[in-house]
Amino acid sequence: MTGVIGADTHIVGNRILSMALEEAGFEVIALGAITPAEDFVKAAIETDADAVMVSSLYGQGELDCRGFRDLFIEAGLDDILIYVGGNLVVGKQDWPDVERRFLAMGFDRAFPPNTRTDDVVEKLNADFAARAEGQRIAE
Repeated sequence: MTGVIGADTHIVGNRILSMALEEAGFEVIALGAITPAEDFVKAAIETDADAVMVSSLYGQGELDCRGFRDLFIEAGLDDILIYVGGNLVVGKQDWPDVERRFLAMGFDRAFPPNTRTDDVVEKLNADFAARAEGQRIAE
């Protein structure tokens, strides 16, 4: 499942990612832009989603994503993979610091701006394989 969180209207990158995932053989439910966090949870329940990919390009992702993992836990979706990517923060900040903050919020992976779709697909395949074998996600 893919979507753009909060009040963000930037949909092009999200659509490109959805198309790449479909091309890689994944069934994608695209929620579109301006999606409240709660709608990701509702859609994940309705579609029995295995992963959620959140994007944000307007710099407010850090605010919009606070408590995101908790919503899934409250809904009984503790094990769902949750990725985030894009221009997640305001201003120029060191990516390793930004990534640490999003991982601490409960995201399984955080991707910086300009990440190639192939990289996301590769990580998703690896994470699904690791989970199938009962392993933790590799950094």
